[in-house]
Amino acid sequence: MKSVTLHRPMELGQTMVDINRFMESVFGESPFSRSQTELRGMFPCVDIHETNDAYHIEADLPGCEEKDIELTMDGGILTIQSKNETESAKKDEGKNYIIRERHLDVFSRSFKLPDNADSENVSASFKNGLLSLTIKKRAEAQKRVISIGK
Repeated sequence: MKSVTLHRPMELGQTMVDINRFMESVFGESPFSRSQTELRGMFPCVDIHETNDAYHIEADLPGCEEKDIELTMDGGILTIQSKNETESAKKDEGKNYIIRERHLDVFSRSFKLPDNADSENVSASFKNGLLSLTIKKRAEAQKRVISIGK
């Protein structure tokens, strides 16, 4: 494997999301489905690019604070998680809510790293709502030119 891919363990919920995405690609968006803007709010947008020596991931996390973000690496799978509870949600803990969606932002995104990614050599920074990760490639996996000696 030579690229970073989304990691989606087979779950019923994810299967339904995939089916809905397929149906919308064929028939167009349903008036009952969530808009792309709503989905972006649930799952942060990411950009992934590769250089000769590393993989770079940038994730938009507006409204998050560094303390709310958790990064984990397990078996070549990088997971970005966040739980962001607003101040008003903390004050309203005594209420008996039936549904509560507005004051708690929770997400988790996982990415399967390529075999040449060095999971021990990952750096992360967070500034102005942008999470930046750099995952170095193992030296033995990098392309090199071999000269033919005489």
